[in-house]
Order: sequence, then C-alpha cells, then structure tokens
Amino acid sequence: MTSVAPREIVSAHSPDSDDAFMFYGLATKKVRSSKVTFRHVLEDIESLNRKAMEGLYDLSAISYHAYPYVADKYVLMASGSSIGDGYGPMIIAMRPMEPEELKGKRIAIPGTLTTAYLAAKLFEPDFEAVVTPFDQITNAVRDRAVDCGLIIHEAQLTYDREGFHRIVDLGRWFKAASGLPLPLGGNVLLRSLGAEMQSECCRLMRESIQYALDNRDEALEYALQFARDMEPRLAEKFIGMYVNHYTLDAGEVVPKAAQKLLDMGFEAGFIPKRVEVEFVR
Repeated sequence: MTSVAPREIVSAHSPDSDDAFMFYGLATKKVRSSKVTFRHVLEDIESLNRKAMEGLYDLSAISYHAYPYVADKYVLMASGSSIGDGYGPMIIAMRPMEPEELKGKRIAIPGTLTTAYLAAKLFEPDFEAVVTPFDQITNAVRDRAVDCGLIIHEAQLTYDREGFHRIVDLGRWFKAASGLPLPLGGNVLLRSLGAEMQSECCRLMRESIQYALDNRDEALEYALQFARDMEPRLAEKFIGMYVNHYTLDAGEVVPKAAQKLLDMGFEAGFIPKRVEVEFVR
C-alpha cells in the first residue's frame, strides 16, 4: 500500500517576534503532520495584505481590515489572531497634542490595508495619510517629515523613551467605543484547500501556539531573533500582549469584534462592501 505524500502548504507571515512565537512549533518541526508540511515565507504585513488579494499563498497572515477584500478567496482561522484588548496601535507626535488636533494633520501610516489605519480613520476621518514602512515611522516623525506617526509592533513599547508623546491608543479607544478588543491581525486559509485540509492546518496552528505557550523560554529565545534588536524583557512583554488566549482560539469574542470593526468601516464609507466574517477551526 503506497502512502500519500504530505501536501506542502506555503505559509506566509510577518518577520515579527509575535508571529515567530506563534509559528515556533511549526517552523522548528516540533509540531508535525503526516498530511501537511509547511514552507514558511516572511514578508511585511502590508505586502501580505496585497498578495492575499491575488490568492498567492495557501495560508497567510493578514490585517483584519484586509479581510473584506480577500473574503472571496480566503476564510479566517480560529487560531493565530493578534488582538489588542484595551491597547493597540498608537498615534504619536514630537509634542503633546490633544486628539482633536489630529484633524488635517499629516500622519505616517504603515499601509492603507492595515487595521491600524482603519482604526485611525474611524477615530479621526480627516487626516492626510503618508504611507511609510512601519519601521521608518518614528524616524519620519522625528525628522518632521510628518506631523504624527501611527505605530504598530514593538514601537508601542519604546516610543516614550525615544521622546515621543502618545496622542491616542486606538486599542483603548476601540474598547471604550465598542466594549470589545481590537482584532488587528489574523491568519487566513484558501477556500480552495477544502474542509479536510483547512481543518488539519487549523489543528496544527493551534498546536504550534500551544507548544510555544507551554515551552515559553525556548519559544521566546527563537522569537528574539525577530525582535529587531529589542531587549529581551520588552520583546517578552510585546509577545505577551499579542499572543494570548484569543490567539489560541478566537472563541465568540473575536468574530464579534471583527464583525463590529468591519461594519463600522463599511458604515463610515472606508470599506466598499459589507462582509460576514467566517472562521474555520
């Protein structure tokens, strides 16, 4: 009896410490399957959002803001979401500023499909967005190329020591406005993979996250390679913020929060069509 070779799944995610932590079990083959092997591709989140529109990768990390544009090709995975529960992307400036002063300002953003950008537009619709690589945003603010910067990733933990002032924490704002955590990024699977393959990928993703949580020290050591020279204590704090019980399983709260966010975007005219979020597990 001949055995069926495992199917290769091309898995694309960002080269960030939290994603590296989540995928640790899979990337190091601590978590395996007889049905599936993974080939990992690392790209920044805005590139992944764009490529998801083309259905390029079998499994991809995307911003929740991008989901309405790719929902015809992809379905969301119940494991692997990055959720800001009362915290999240921030708008910073070189001087103290009231949130109302953001109106009309030039703000560096990490991409127009990022959830951070959608949340910023919902908070203050009237500003001039200047698309800037996420790791250059603080420099753009410091160099006065823009008035403010919309920061994601580890800069959320280091902005104040670099002399910046926080104008608004969009995760805190969304929680106050909706009573829900802010769903920032998630993983999607091609619909064309079929139910059995989707289920196996979801199982492996969940087990990879659980393995990292159960073997925290070794997973952190691996993830620190992707922490952009951040000191270990801060990197561990950042990973702890965005790899939590919602990451292991979206439950009922994350789909509700994602639907609320995308409905708000549609009603405000920032998303062209309303979609129903759809998760597989």
